[in-house]
Formats: sequence, structure tokens, C-alpha cells
Amino acid sequence: MKHHSDPAQLSSLLNVSRRRFLGDVTTGLAGVGLMQMLTKQAFADDPAWKPGVGLSHHTPKAKRVLQIFCPGAASHMDLWEYKPALEKYHGKPLPGEENFRSFQGQNGNLMKSPWGFHPCGETGKMISDMLPHMGQHADKIAFLHGMHSKTNTHGPGCVFMNTGHETEGFPSAGSWMSYALGSENENLPTYVAIPDIRGEPPNGKANWANGFLPARHQAIVMSHQQPIRNLKKPDGLTSQEEATSRRLLNRFNRNFASANPGESDLQARIAAYELAGRMQLSAPEVSDLESESQVVHQTYGTDDENPLKASYARNCLLARRLLERDVRYVNLYCASRASGVDGLLNWDAHKTLKSDYERHCPIFDQPTAALLSDLEQSGLLDETLVLWTTEFGRMPTHQQGTSGRDHNPDGFTCWMMGAGVQGGVSYGATDEFGRRAEQNPTSVWDFYATVQHILGFNHEQLTWYHNGLNRRLTDVHGKVIQEILT
Repeated sequence: MKHHSDPAQLSSLLNVSRRRFLGDVTTGLAGVGLMQMLTKQAFADDPAWKPGVGLSHHTPKAKRVLQIFCPGAASHMDLWEYKPALEKYHGKPLPGEENFRSFQGQNGNLMKSPWGFHPCGETGKMISDMLPHMGQHADKIAFLHGMHSKTNTHGPGCVFMNTGHETEGFPSAGSWMSYALGSENENLPTYVAIPDIRGEPPNGKANWANGFLPARHQAIVMSHQQPIRNLKKPDGLTSQEEATSRRLLNRFNRNFASANPGESDLQARIAAYELAGRMQLSAPEVSDLESESQVVHQTYGTDDENPLKASYARNCLLARRLLERDVRYVNLYCASRASGVDGLLNWDAHKTLKSDYERHCPIFDQPTAALLSDLEQSGLLDETLVLWTTEFGRMPTHQQGTSGRDHNPDGFTCWMMGAGVQGGVSYGATDEFGRRAEQNPTSVWDFYATVQHILGFNHEQLTWYHNGLNRRLTDVHGKVIQEILT
């Protein structure tokens, strides 16, 4: 590499010994590097896409996304889709499937929901009594009651719901949107995942991975408890020493990049370092929840005596602060992987549905409803698409020998709200017992075709060439659900 630095100027810049200089550079790198960025090699920029220059296929309705994910397969007929037939035929066999064996074995008889349902809003949408706060948003939500999945296993189910593929190695929806939309805030990540205090969802980081897209499109993980990792400036490093190290490193990087114009990996790596440096200033500010008023904290429930609810509430508040600072895609998780204890850490209510959901629903209900109200009152909802997702549904029968429900990939509910979405709509339905998607069955690919449409993209044209194929989030499937659009 050709040396471009003047020795006298370099000595003046550093004013330290060679050994001290090398130590400062190493320390400076530690201060600005994001570990997950450094351990990946696929940082190549795609020259066909330049963020922020209006390359959408049509005029978008939304410019950012909040995706709320409840891992464990939240039960549709106990939360969102009222089934009177379960009450009428409670305790009787499921017609035509009297001996059906689902994921964990033999099923018992039909089981009504342990809770009542009540009409909400002007539309009178029936929502579980366990979600009193969420009921206030019924007229703004488009419910998709005909969802179905390809798998009945949590890990592949979560990955399928997040990536459109049931095996790992494919980009998440947030990564695709990072690639398509680019950044609107040069000091914060484009895509952030906020795991629950109880842990990561099934299959962990595969739910927000970049897959074969450049690594800059993976999510940066943060929460109210743990701001972005590896971002804190090392102890003992002065601002002057840090600035000196950065200036010299920048000079070396630019000189090498000029001499090697085809090294896109290096150019993207430089950009990652620079983002890390800017985030040292901006990330602490966005995660400073104590700057919010006491009224806001009370509304979200951040001071609740239940530490799990208080933690999720603080993550909801963090999500709002990220969205108002133009982070493009925020994944917010409520619950975690099962870790061998059914129903205790997530919505996987195999054995004790009633006690499990009486634990989970209060954690989810108030903070989520407060977040949605906050987005609406601030005007952010006019430009934000909100998604509520889970990996599949539950059986309308009880699991043999228990008072819980087994896995059901054949019918479940997801919903959308916000920019581009017609509220107060229920599209699709399962049969009278909630067993299978019967009216307007809706695939995960249909779901994301619609999401991409709202964001201004034709899902068939938003592609990335990989292993001989033009890959896309919707695989080779998907249709836009026009009936829920404004």
C-alpha cells in the first residue's frame, strides 16, 4: 500500500510513541466496533440499491414498521377470534376428528375459552376479556383470521413467520426492508430487534438475521436493560485520544479504499465503524427512558409490581423512541423460547391454558395498548405500519389429560394496523370451532406481500440474486390482500 502520510504531520497528530500509538488505535477500535458487524464478512454493498433516493415501485403508505411478535403460538380462539360453537359444544368430540393426534399426541374433546369475549369499538369486534386495554384499538385493526403455516414446530414456525422460509439462512422481513428502504437516521441502526427479558424467541437470532443479504441489514439487538452491545467507550480513553485514533484510522482506511476501489467489503466495513462511532452519541440518548414523564411511565406500566410486565413496558417505550427517531424496522418480542417449561416463558399453553394466559395477557395488554395509543396521538401511526404476529395457533380441543391446547398450524390470527391499513376489518376466518382456515385462507407470503405493498414495493420485484435464483421474502408465492388496504 502506498504511504501518503507526511512523517512530520503524523508525528504531530499522534505526539506519542509508536507503541503508545498502536495501543491507542487498538483501544479506539474497541470503542467503536460493533461485535456482530465485525464477525461477519458479507458486507458488500449492492450497487443497484442506494438508500433514500425514492426507488420504491409505487407511492408508499408507510415509511417504517413495528412488528410485535408473541412466540409460543398465541391462541386465536382465546384472544382474537370468538367462537360461540366452542361454548355450545364444549366437552364434545371435534366432528370428523374424534381421534386426531396433533403435535404432542392424542387430543381430547372441544374446550371453550376460559374467558368471556366482549364487543369493542363501533364495529363491535369481539375480543377476549383478558385484553381490556387492547379492545380500545379494535376499530383501527385489520384482523387476519385465516392465517395458516407450513409447520407445527416452534423454531421453524417462528423462522417461517419472520422470513417466509421454514429453514434458517434466509433474510428476515426486517432485513428485506432495511435493504429496500435504507436509513432515514444516519446515527441509529436501520433495523432493531428488542428481545423479551425472558430470553430470545425459538431459534434465536435466526428470526432477525440478514441471511444472504449484506450483513449491514441484520438487526442490531438492544433492550431497555441492555443498550447496544460493545458500544461503550473503554475506561481510561480520553476524548482527545479517541478522536486522534479515529482520524488516523480514517486516513488509513480512505487511502487503502482509494488504492483498491473494488474492495466493497472494506467500504461497507468502514461505514459500519462510522455508524458505530455516531451511535456512541445517539444510542444512549434514545435508551434514556428516565427522560420520559411520570405520566408516560404510568400509562405504559413501567413501574408495575410485576417485573416481567414492567420490563416489557419499558421495551415498548424504547420501541416508540426508536420509531420516532426514524428507525425503519423495530421487532418487539413479548415472551421467549420455551426452554422446556411449557407455558411459563411464552404462549405455548399445552397443559394449563388458563393460568398460563392469566400470566401472559396482563404483561402484554396494557403496555402494547399504550404504545399503540402513543403512536396514534403523536401522529407517528400515520406513517407507521404495525404488525402483530405469532408462529401458528392452538387446537380447539384440549390436549389429552390436560387443560391446555396443542399446536395448530392450520388456522390462526395475525393483524395489521396503521398506515395503509383499513381499520375495523376482519378478513378470513377459521371454521366454527377454530380448527382450520376456511374463509379466505391467508399465507405468510400473502401477509408479507401486503406489507411490502404498503411500504411501496412489488413483492415479486424486490429480489436478491443468490445461488442462481432471484430470491424474495415471499418465495414464489403471495398476493396482496387488497380488502384490508385503504
